[in-house]
Amino acid sequence: MCVLAAMSAPLGGDRLALDITVETRARLEVTSAAATIALRGPTTTPATYDVRIRVDDDASLHWLPEPLISTRDSTLHQAFAVDLAPTSHLLMREEQLLGRSGEPPGHLTTRLTVRRGGRPLLDQHTAYGDPAPAWDGPAVLGSHHATGQLLLVDPKLHTPQEPHVVSDDPAEGHAVLTPLADHQALIATAVAPTPAQLRHLLDTALAYVYETPRPDAEGQP
Repeated sequence: MCVLAAMSAPLGGDRLALDITVETRARLEVTSAAATIALRGPTTTPATYDVRIRVDDDASLHWLPEPLISTRDSTLHQAFAVDLAPTSHLLMREEQLLGRSGEPPGHLTTRLTVRRGGRPLLDQHTAYGDPAPAWDGPAVLGSHHATGQLLLVDPKLHTPQEPHVVSDDPAEGHAVLTPLADHQALIATAVAPTPAQLRHLLDTALAYVYETPRPDAEGQP
């Protein structure tokens, strides 16, 4: 099943929430018709966007919306809380564009918490745009304006993965694929000058996971 979601724009003061349950053995893909644009509203109160997701046994969720664009003077706090069964499958992509052409971004924070089988798998918090400190420094985004990540949880991944650098060309952006403590979970994080280059880096990381031969538990390819 595929669901096409559309959100006109979170304006300052908006409070948006979405609850998704993927029941046992169901398959769901969530995407969007266009980018989501965070805009300044009639109030300085931040906009909030809370997504709560549950994926049951042997179920699969692909969360693949178009990018979120943070525009000048906007403030958006978004949070994702994901609860996975031990046998569920998750592919979750987040992409952010910080400012439109020639424009500084607003203030954007995002928190992603994931539990698998009732145990913590990932708890990550990021913040971009003033007043977040050093968000555009060399240790975070540098000169890049697009950032994102791809989280994969697949019970069919039986062998531990190694960290892998997808690209280290400053002109094209940077990306790294990193295993989590659970060897059936990996996260790719990337920064790039444009959304198209960001998407390419994340797609390349995902392809690497499934196309690269790996040894089995006894060390055989």
